[in-house]
Amino acid sequence: MLFRTPALVLTLLALSIAPGKAQEAQDNAALIGELMAFHGSEAIVNVMTTHCYETTGLDDSYKTAAENWYLRNISYLDLADRVIDMLGGAAEGDLKAAREYGGSQIMSAYNQAGDQDTFCRTFLEQVESGAFDIDKQLPGPLERAQEISAS
Repeated sequence: MLFRTPALVLTLLALSIAPGKAQEAQDNAALIGELMAFHGSEAIVNVMTTHCYETTGLDDSYKTAAENWYLRNISYLDLADRVIDMLGGAAEGDLKAAREYGGSQIMSAYNQAGDQDTFCRTFLEQVESGAFDIDKQLPGPLERAQEISAS
């Protein structure tokens, strides 16, 4: 018998089909990471609007901007979650990491700003204008997610 163990047969079989599957797995993992960035964007908006709301004496325009951002972007967040599931799902902790990364990055930018009041007002204007919307910030991953979802 040429192949004595099933493990050897499976290894040889895997080697014969692995290159295409390996590339697909890498592509899927990269897209999952990009789709997790949708949730990072949500964290950026939530963290900074909450922080600015609190530091500006409870200016309700920050809460309203965050709520409107969410309403404009909820379908993209849902799409990202559906496509991530279609691609095999994210690793445990990826969603939390994406949110923490987004929140820490915006707070770092805020802390480095020379004029934090101006930073908050500019941030508010950008959120209200839609500049932080997922379709504006991440159009490539959004398009790929839409294509996958439609197929």
